[in-house]
Amino acid sequence: MKKYINLAFLYAMLAIAGGVFYREFTKYLAFDGRTTLGFVHVHLFVLGMVVFLIVGLFALLTDVESQKHFKKFMLFYNIGLPFAVVMLIARGVPQVMGMTLAAGPSAAISGLAGIAHILLLLGLIFLFLSLRSASAKTVLSKDA
Repeated sequence: MKKYINLAFLYAMLAIAGGVFYREFTKYLAFDGRTTLGFVHVHLFVLGMVVFLIVGLFALLTDVESQKHFKKFMLFYNIGLPFAVVMLIARGVPQVMGMTLAAGPSAAISGLAGIAHILLLLGLIFLFLSLRSASAKTVLSKDA
């Protein structure tokens, strides 16, 4: 469980850093519109910190870590989430700076963000498969 609390803490610190960067960067450039940089903070808090706190609880209550798909979850999810966040930053920084990306770079960022989301989806599928297997093997009853 300690591993998941440490991961949750890491994602929380990255979320705070992302939020501070968003606030200071937009303030420095006097930007007051909408930008994808605002989503970095929330993505890291919810998809990072909250998910791994919940995974830690499941690891405490079940044998989810020993399921065959769990390592795949950890791999795909921990590649996909930072990758998605980097793509949010790659899209948001030019927005704040008032730059319009050419069609090629804009499409590349969209494509890479799509790949990151696919990795997150695969990670979540593997997590749910692991949780389903672990719950079938765990007896959690009110009588116990």
